[in-house]
Amino acid sequence: MGWPAHGSELIERKEVVMIPAQAAHIFLPFIVGVSVLLMLIRPRGIREVWWISGGALLLIALRLIPLKLAGQAVAKGTDVYLFLIGMMLLSELAREQGVFDWVASVAVRGATGSCSRLFLMVFGVGTLVTIFMSNDATAVVLTPAILAAVRKANAAGFVLPISDPANLVVFHTGMPPLGTWIADFGVPSVLSILVTFLVMRFLFRNELSKSIDCAVEDSRLSGNGKVVLGGLALMIAVLLAASAFKKDLGLPTCLAALVITIVVSIKARSNPVKLAREISWATLLLVAGLFVMVDAVESEGALNLTQQWLGWASSMGTNAGAMIVGFAVGIANNIVNNLPLGLIAGGTIEAAHTKGLMANAVLIGVDLGPNLSVTGSLATILWLLALRKDSGGEKLDVSFWSFLKVGVVAMPVALIAALGGAILMQMLAGQR
Repeated sequence: MGWPAHGSELIERKEVVMIPAQAAHIFLPFIVGVSVLLMLIRPRGIREVWWISGGALLLIALRLIPLKLAGQAVAKGTDVYLFLIGMMLLSELAREQGVFDWVASVAVRGATGSCSRLFLMVFGVGTLVTIFMSNDATAVVLTPAILAAVRKANAAGFVLPISDPANLVVFHTGMPPLGTWIADFGVPSVLSILVTFLVMRFLFRNELSKSIDCAVEDSRLSGNGKVVLGGLALMIAVLLAASAFKKDLGLPTCLAALVITIVVSIKARSNPVKLAREISWATLLLVAGLFVMVDAVESEGALNLTQQWLGWASSMGTNAGAMIVGFAVGIANNIVNNLPLGLIAGGTIEAAHTKGLMANAVLIGVDLGPNLSVTGSLATILWLLALRKDSGGEKLDVSFWSFLKVGVVAMPVALIAALGGAILMQMLAGQR
């Protein structure tokens, strides 16, 4: 993923801007800030996508960002769009073939009436899906199954490079080898997962002390459902292979999902067009809008500011600087969203030639920071969409404030644990 020449963009923008240049420097960040704020609070229940895409269109209409630059920004997200399409298509296929009902039945029976045991199972499965298929896959594929179980997770986002698409964005110019990745992030990941589980277990101790009805109807998995499960295993293999060869994840994921869908549709003699209609295409608009806003802010010289700030943090000492960077990036995720912030962070790391602990702290902040608010990461937004879609007629939603009440406790504790683990691994490596 290349980085545009910001100087030429500034010249182009000034030539076509509809409002005075001085006013443009005020209006651009104002529009971006208001759009993000409206996305967070969702007044009148209007979905996140309309606030972000509307803000991006307003920037283009006022020529605060050139049309060419906006097009380039949208094109940057192609790999993410393909990845999401593949995951959403596979999710709808699993729903149609009864995979979610089967998973729900197995989970509830395995819990044997214990809410606490069901929570442990859900947390464990969510962690594994995140590690091997990304946190976006957990939100899209796993949420419907969990909701079905209840009616009858980001802490693992940096265990592997494929565990969060934001990882690939941050290290877009040079992904560390898998062995180096595990050495750097293995211990921090384990600590963040363990701490997150304990915090959630404590915060919801009253709810988890209750019992559940485990006398649910036995749901058997059909032959086509087994093919879908086999397809999920194939998807994991494709993602791991693409990551190992440092290839983009989007196209392989989308192609694998298409192949699985075609095979199952032929076997079931069903129309795959119906599945395509169920995909949340508006999510792609949301992502595209975020990319446009990030490039608009970058055209105002944002990278220069972030480089200066990173240099200041580094001057505080390696360990203290890592803590400062990790928390600053973590909080910033919830203002911008971690996917576009990953682009800014990746560009800053590349321009400042930052490596080692400071770069690792940036990635940890990008992955764990979104646990603070409901719109901090694309995975959480996808989870929200899945909640609203699969509520079964109930009014099932999670507000910004209710999520924040949990996130304000869970995120800082997990972030401290992960950054502490990264610092510890760096110190141990220095002693060898």
